[in-house]
Amino acid sequence: MSGITGETVSFIRSRIDFDPEIGIILGTGLGGMVSEIQKEYILDYETIPNFPVSTVEGHHGKLIFGRVNGKKTIAMQGRFHYYEGYTPRQITFPVRIMKALGIRYLFVSNASGGVNPDYSIGDLMILNDHINLIPNPLIGKHDPADGPRFPDMSETYDKTLITHALQIAEKHNIRVQKGCYVAVTGPTLETPAEYKYFRTIGADAVGMSTVPEIIVARQMDITCFAISIITDLGVPGRIVKVTLDDVTRVAEQAEPKMTLIMKELISML
Repeated sequence: MSGITGETVSFIRSRIDFDPEIGIILGTGLGGMVSEIQKEYILDYETIPNFPVSTVEGHHGKLIFGRVNGKKTIAMQGRFHYYEGYTPRQITFPVRIMKALGIRYLFVSNASGGVNPDYSIGDLMILNDHINLIPNPLIGKHDPADGPRFPDMSETYDKTLITHALQIAEKHNIRVQKGCYVAVTGPTLETPAEYKYFRTIGADAVGMSTVPEIIVARQMDITCFAISIITDLGVPGRIVKVTLDDVTRVAEQAEPKMTLIMKELISML
């Protein structure tokens, strides 16, 4: 365990007695799942050595330890983004901490813009692949303790978890899509030409997060599941001006459906 990772893990362990098996990262407007956690410990990011601090509205900046359907869980209420000025390694540092604390599964949520014309605002999209247009968090000096230098990404999102999530959605009559997420740096929202480009290269949705964390998780052999809430559309003829308030409002409205799927999925582990 590297110096700063070891320092951070030692600090956390000095304040909690908890061995999580599941990690959760909650995106914009998606902090509501925190109410479903039987909380045992809460640490503010700003109190944790070497931890970045979230600067985005809607990201509360708390590390929450507790149980979801009996499963020991650590949840990030608020994440970090490249556009905030953090390096890709800083963005993904919490994933390495969660792995060091013991997680074997990582569940990630985000709000994204749909570029697939079959999508509607408020849909959920389960990620089955991604395209990374953010600088890769594995660039730079390699520490063999982190995992392989060239991790395989041929099955990034766990197929069994995806199948179970689709079954849960069907059982509860929740409209859900399955698709490819493209990660971009932001912070500008996309132009019509950019939306068209993302669709052309194979994306179904576009956002500014998730993929760096997933790359690091897979390098460390963590099983991954990710889900997006489609908060706006980048489809020709359906593009309108969007604000962060708009994104947050749609995310909060759809969030209970996402929480239901994730809770039931976690209970199956």
